[in-house]
Amino acid sequence: MTADTANDEQAAYWNGDEAEHWLANEHRYERMLVAFNAHLLEAAGIDRFDRVLDIGCGCGSTTRAAGGVAAEGRALGIDLSKEMLRRAELTTRKKGLANVVYEHADVQVHAFVDSTYDAAISRFGVMFFSDPITAFANVRRALRPGASMAFVCWAELLQNEWMVVPGAAAASYVALPSPDDPAAPGPFSLADRERLLAVLEASGLVDVSIDAVSETLLLGSDPVDSFDFLKKTGIGQTLLREAGSEQIARVTDAVTAALEPFVTPDGVRLGSKAWLVTARRPRRR
Repeated sequence: MTADTANDEQAAYWNGDEAEHWLANEHRYERMLVAFNAHLLEAAGIDRFDRVLDIGCGCGSTTRAAGGVAAEGRALGIDLSKEMLRRAELTTRKKGLANVVYEHADVQVHAFVDSTYDAAISRFGVMFFSDPITAFANVRRALRPGASMAFVCWAELLQNEWMVVPGAAAASYVALPSPDDPAAPGPFSLADRERLLAVLEASGLVDVSIDAVSETLLLGSDPVDSFDFLKKTGIGQTLLREAGSEQIARVTDAVTAALEPFVTPDGVRLGSKAWLVTARRPRRR
């Protein structure tokens, strides 16, 4: 099914090279981000009989986790990426999870049935809306009165070691891209706490809580493996797109050297900071 889409640029992005990279590295991304699942599910307060909406579900691991908690309920994962949803559906069938389903849709314009869901969640899936107020308002309408949503999104870039350390090392040899409009869709679009609060309140959500959570991210087995992964991400490809072979060699040496101090017994780990956010739809009066 073709989804109605308002967020065309992000739809193209998540159905192109970036989706292929995520699919090829699904297990690596999951190892990186799985530590946030416990924060997310605890904050969401999902009950065994709940109907759960997972926003920007990607390959579906958080949808399946939510479905495991809502064992007598139902979990729906929504995403812009058709290929990532195909992977999610395949994995879910293999695991035999009958209460977990997926839909290709743009949350900003999707025609949710009003007051359907007991909880909404997202693990790093809400930063890519072209119109976040409209998107969160649509999620609010999908929630039953009084129901909550919980999500994690990245906090300030400079508080995220996993970005700063390799980026600073590369900057000695290639020009860093100009800063994006902080309100434009992207990993750090909701990093400003005051803007995030304003967006959620403007969408009609209430009782907003925004707390910092920190976890170390496992980038790879060693510095070379970690750099090989990073250079193939969308950000890495942008940095190296105009670089010649000599520049790339220097960047490789610089970044792998910068990652050496972060080697642990299980691989290269760097710090991260995210916002753990909860809010709810107002109750009927």
